[in-house]
Amino acid sequence: MKHLIDKLEATHVLSKQEFISLIDGRTRPLSEYLFDKARRLRKKYYGNDVYLRGLIEFTNYCKNDCLYCGIRRSNRSVSRYRLSKEEILSCCAEGYSLGFRTFVLQGGEDGYYSDEMLANIIREIKALYPDCALTLSIGERSRESYQALFDAGADRYLLRHETANPGHYRMLHPPSLSLERRKQCLADLKEIGYQVGSGFMVGSPGQTSEHLAEDLLYLYELQPHMVGIGPFIPHHATPFAKEPAGTAELTLFLIGLIRLMLPAALIPATTALGTVDPMGREKGILAGANVVMPNLSPKAVRDKYMLYDNKICTGDEAAECRHCIDRRISSIGYRIVVARGDYKEMGREKTGS
Repeated sequence: MKHLIDKLEATHVLSKQEFISLIDGRTRPLSEYLFDKARRLRKKYYGNDVYLRGLIEFTNYCKNDCLYCGIRRSNRSVSRYRLSKEEILSCCAEGYSLGFRTFVLQGGEDGYYSDEMLANIIREIKALYPDCALTLSIGERSRESYQALFDAGADRYLLRHETANPGHYRMLHPPSLSLERRKQCLADLKEIGYQVGSGFMVGSPGQTSEHLAEDLLYLYELQPHMVGIGPFIPHHATPFAKEPAGTAELTLFLIGLIRLMLPAALIPATTALGTVDPMGREKGILAGANVVMPNLSPKAVRDKYMLYDNKICTGDEAAECRHCIDRRISSIGYRIVVARGDYKEMGREKTGS
């Protein structure tokens, strides 16, 4: 199997069957072989630097009813909230003082926030913090909406495709959502000029090695600047409540593959990875990741933004999260840097702004 990892390192892509063979045939020694190559490649582009993204979860209202998500529309037990512009700006102020130079505005698909309202918030953040990048993670919108938010100053956009297999996509989502529409949104975002992030859940109900191979091939085709993957974790108030969680082991293996496939990608060691394994984020960095996303949301709303059960760090203040992640990353020989942490292409940074 090592020859397939060598081939991926050299050519940055494999056939669907080769990816399936690697995923199904993975062993601990093979994983270590992969992670060593992934670390070397990540170091070539980013050294030992790990970038911070300050996550501001500003609304847990969502019009969608995705079967895996804790804030799905039909979950009546959720205590819903929306942050005001002033509350969002307060999160940014605290984050900036703690060394964050990227803010991520994340929320459900909430029609309350019009393009005009969001553009106003974006312009104010960029005026106050011109040395910072602003990332949006607010779901599917029209191309015109994406353009308006980009024109207001947004730099990056995160939109996971979740699964690249149409049948599997239908299993995870309501009929109102389609894989074709999701892919069109991602294409629109790239064409407009955003730094674009996509990704998928690992171990979601019904997922096969073939699906994962299709996910990898779609990412190779898309060539995103960022790739976020994390284990599926069930939420008790969803139709998938009784389904088993995805594993850290498979998630880490896939991070390593993605690093070899997309050498310059910005890849987070996700909160979900830290939820299924107490050392998950550290292991993610050692598998090839180079981004961490501590939470800057007000402490009072953290436990209301529960996409899955047992999410870590919901009771910590922002400063506690910042110092904790600093210690964790330092303990494995890497360093958190105060920087925007832009995508690097051919040795040059693409600022996206």
